[in-house]
Order: sequence, then structure tokens, then C-alpha cells
Amino acid sequence: MKLISLIGARPQIIKEAILNKEFEKKGIKEILVHSGQHYDFNMSDVFFKVLNIRKADYNLGVGSATHAQMTAKTMIEFEKVVLKEHPGIILVYGDTNTTLAGAIVGAKLKIPVAHVEAGIRQEPKDMPEEINRVLTDRISKYLFCPSELAVNNLKKEGITEGVSFTGDIMYDLFLKMRPYFKEDIIDELNLEENKYIVTTIHRDFNTDNKIKLESILNELEKISKEIKVVFPIHPRTKKKIDEFNLNKYTKDILLIEPLDYLSMMGLVQKSLFVITDSGGLQKEAYFAGKRAIVVMPDTGWRELTQADWNILSEPDEIKNKMDHIISNEISSNVENIYGDGKTGEKIVKIIKIIG
Repeated sequence: MKLISLIGARPQIIKEAILNKEFEKKGIKEILVHSGQHYDFNMSDVFFKVLNIRKADYNLGVGSATHAQMTAKTMIEFEKVVLKEHPGIILVYGDTNTTLAGAIVGAKLKIPVAHVEAGIRQEPKDMPEEINRVLTDRISKYLFCPSELAVNNLKKEGITEGVSFTGDIMYDLFLKMRPYFKEDIIDELNLEENKYIVTTIHRDFNTDNKIKLESILNELEKISKEIKVVFPIHPRTKKKIDEFNLNKYTKDILLIEPLDYLSMMGLVQKSLFVITDSGGLQKEAYFAGKRAIVVMPDTGWRELTQADWNILSEPDEIKNKMDHIISNEISSNVENIYGDGKTGEKIVKIIKIIG
């Protein structure tokens, strides 16, 4: 059996690496194609050692461009590879332009497409990622869902064939890398377990609007008077704070340089909770057993807000939401929302059966 995995961004590299080990165990030949949409390999050597991240068999060299140009160029170049290799199945990941391009090529060539991380839905419907994931789900034959909510989302849209709740492959990653989490920063900042909050703010709708950014910083300043706030700051956020002259709000906040995954997870797992607008961190906090205030109008991980584990917040409500989290122990069942950490194994088992 021959399979092509198409990737185009760092999270997809990680997901593919986890699946690759399972493919090898099951005797499935995987050809790895990288679109070149993003080629930032800013990962520590530990990732390469633990996940056995390998070089792509093909790099399409797409690079950065408009959405249309990236999607079209990926389709043109990827089709050449598919026609040469004749795979039995095409695997795509997530919600990038690469994802959609690969799914269209597979569907047009009548090669079954499998979508890892299917069924996620988020407002607004016109955001590029939402368009990519909805269209990819429509033309995929096999849909691997990270949660039961994702399965239900597809069911509401009339998609029930080939749908499986496999769990979230990023939970597999969390469990594999947990022994390597680094806590140096905790000692450097003289932090005590459960006596600090971790925050990350980088989304343009929060940083590029002076009123919103000022509200967020004002709320964080209020919180910092009660508990330490550690803020690994994104370069764009730092730039906007300077541009809008908002530095007066950050005097009591521990602003630090951005952290790599292993250091960030080490910091998060000893924190009290998290404040973020990061799609990944709000879910990784859950993996670490920490709740999150999500400074977004909506989230792709609605299962966490529906379970009251995470709470959505407007920029000027963060302190109130913090008080709510601290004074309200969660009562709903929030175990195993994203499976048992064997997602890769389950996906490959299904692929082996259908192949």
C-alpha cells in the first residue's frame, strides 16, 4: 500500500512524524510531500530525536503568496507528484491552503482523501482556515475527528460516511514530549507552582486595535497586582505596545522572550491557569490540566468551552473571568475529550483496513 502525506506548516510536520512511525509498523509506504508554504524548522533537536522527523521526499517550493496563488501553485505541483507516484490514498492535515489544495487534487483524480483534524468549525465563516477546513471535509472520503463534537459538526452538515472519532494527534505529541519539558524559566523567574498565570496575546484582532490591546493590558495589570503574570511576548504584540504607547500597563507584568514548545509546556504545567488567544495553547493547557481564558470571539475548540473548562472573554472582561475560574471548581466531565493519546495508532489502523 502506498500513501502520500502532504504537509505545509510546522504543526503538520509534527502530525506527520507521529503517523510515520505507525505507518512503518503497519508496513505502509508513505511518501512525504512538503508544499513549502511555510518552512520554519525552528524546533529543538529533541523533536528530531523523539519524533524521528525526516526530510520530505518532494518539496514543491510554493513559498508565500496570495491565498489563490499558494493554493493554485500547490495544486499544479502536487498533481505532478501524484500522477508520478500513483498513491492509493492522500492524507492531508488541518486547515491550511496546502490542505485544501491536496484535497482538491485527490478528489479530481479520484484518489481517496483522508483528512486529519476533520470536523472543526469556528466563526467567522469567512476566515481562510474555516473555508479550507469546510471545503476539505466536503471532498474527503475519510474524516478523522479530534473530538466527539467534531463528529457531530459533520453530522449536522450531512456528512456521516467515513467519519471516525480518533482523538487529537497533538495529544499524542504532548504525551511523547512531556518527559522533555523544560522548567529552567520557572527557576530563572523565581516562580512558585500554581502562583503565576501564563498569557500569550498575538492575534491581529487583539493587537492591531489600540482600544482592544489597551483593554487587555489594563486587565493583565489588574491581575498582576494579585498574582504574577508571565507574558512570553510575540514580536508583533511588542511592536504594537510601543506604537500605541501602552508600556505603562506592563510595569508589573513579567514580559519575556517567546518560548519554544518544550519550555512553554514546562511553564504552563506548573501555572495556575492560562490567558491566551492562541488556538494551540488553549488546547495544550487542557492537556496539562490547566484551564484557560480565551480572548477570542469564538474558538475552534468549542468542546472545551462547552464543558466550561475554558472560557471565552472580551478584552475588557478578563479579570472578571479570572475571578470566575478561581471561585468556581469545574463540575462537568472533561476527561479524554481528545482521546487517549493513541490517535496516530487508530488513524493508521483504519487506513490499513480501508487499504
